[in-house]
Amino acid sequence: MNHRAVRAIYLFEMARTWRTLLQSVVSPVLSTSLYFVVFGAAIGSRITQIEGVSYGTFIVPGLIMLSILTQSVSNASFGIYFPKFSGTIYELLSAPVSFFEAVLGYVGAAASKSIVLGLIILCTAGLFVPLHVMHPFWMLAFLVLTAVTFSLFGFIIGVWAGNFEQLQVIPLLVISPLTFLGGSFYSINMLPPGWQTVAMLNPVVYLISGFRWSFYEISDVSLSVSLGITLGFLVICMATVWWIFKTGYRLKN
Repeated sequence: MNHRAVRAIYLFEMARTWRTLLQSVVSPVLSTSLYFVVFGAAIGSRITQIEGVSYGTFIVPGLIMLSILTQSVSNASFGIYFPKFSGTIYELLSAPVSFFEAVLGYVGAAASKSIVLGLIILCTAGLFVPLHVMHPFWMLAFLVLTAVTFSLFGFIIGVWAGNFEQLQVIPLLVISPLTFLGGSFYSINMLPPGWQTVAMLNPVVYLISGFRWSFYEISDVSLSVSLGITLGFLVICMATVWWIFKTGYRLKN
């Protein structure tokens, strides 16, 4: 493996975070803090506990996942789309860099940003509500798996997008609604039976459920199912990225 090439791509993408610190870090943390203030104060005063956990504490894993999903997709999609837009993608394709190394650099940087952001939000949440992570290993495992998986998904979106509008369509019209409807602010068990069945078709439910279990040992589905769904989506994204580079799909458009 050409470690220098991977390191160059990785550091270049990470440097963009510090150039856009307000947008990359401050804005997501501030938005999440507002969720704590609004939902924790307004709704938390009416819903005291969910499955033995205070409402303000209960929504912490969902809010972290909300930021992780959106930021992973956004960072990775823009990271590969901008070289296409500016034409520098040809330099990458003609350089002695394998497809695996290019993906490792771009996706690794996007996932790293999301993981750091998730940890910052976790620390920020501790200023608003009492937190206790019962299973730190599984918390970090789901954090890393989700960041990597959706960074790969964002990479796919960046390759597919033909303009800036398309770059935002899936994150805004698909990812965000699925996250809000995936149990970020409530338990799926609170829904009527019919809607519970519909909610189980949402893959984000399994991500949030497994992540929440690592905090409080409460979940809407079992840990093994959550982990299996997450790994399955990761494999699908990896296979899709492999196919993209094998066929050259839209990389030169």
